[in-house]
Amino acid sequence: MYTEYHKWYSPALGQEMELKLYGHYGQPVMVFPAQNGRWYDWEGHAGMAQALAPMIEAGRVKFFCVDGIDWQSWTNQSIPPAARARRHNDYDAYIMQEVVPFVQKNTGLPTLWVTGCSMGAFHAANFFFKYPEVFDGLIALSGLYQVGGFVGNEGGMDAYFNSPLWYLRNLTDEAKLNAYRRNKIVFAVGQGRWEEECIRDTREMQELLHQKGVYATFDYWGHDVDHDWPWWQKMLPYELERLGV
Repeated sequence: MYTEYHKWYSPALGQEMELKLYGHYGQPVMVFPAQNGRWYDWEGHAGMAQALAPMIEAGRVKFFCVDGIDWQSWTNQSIPPAARARRHNDYDAYIMQEVVPFVQKNTGLPTLWVTGCSMGAFHAANFFFKYPEVFDGLIALSGLYQVGGFVGNEGGMDAYFNSPLWYLRNLTDEAKLNAYRRNKIVFAVGQGRWEEECIRDTREMQELLHQKGVYATFDYWGHDVDHDWPWWQKMLPYELERLGV
């Protein structure tokens, strides 16, 4: 399997950041790690790179696994909620001003898809809905789609505008809504252990997008499907196949 490792100092974050790409060709997909996860999890304990190896080696998909900073932002209990949200905005700038141009130069394509599992699904959905002109495909697996669990009702507007279930409810911008309608959207979640809150947010997202006239696929897997990597290893290849990758 062809891979590349990259590291550079991020002006947006004021620290070095790392990423790894997998594949020589195919649909570009940015991968966000799970909560407090790292860029190397995809092929480490998660086993996702191995599960997707046939698609990668066939040149059907090219993954760009980015690093996270959740421990500096949403999960950082040592700073106030508003500061957590502001730190996430620094991460937003890193992704949009540094990583996206890197991916575009690498692939020669103006757009890419996003995916992630658990909190990675939150990040993927958030970037997709904020920037549909750049991210034209989303596969979100077992995620929560608001930051209430981290900041409650605090965090101010920076938290609000990073919670898709919050800001989408009041969104009336037809340009963005039409972009969503053109793009590919998949939400998948199991119905087994540790998925209860994710099911709740997924159903709320389903209702909300239906109200906005945005078509999306919502895939509820079986009651034996837990919130865990072995199931996401099955989910993601299946959902990519459904989208024609």
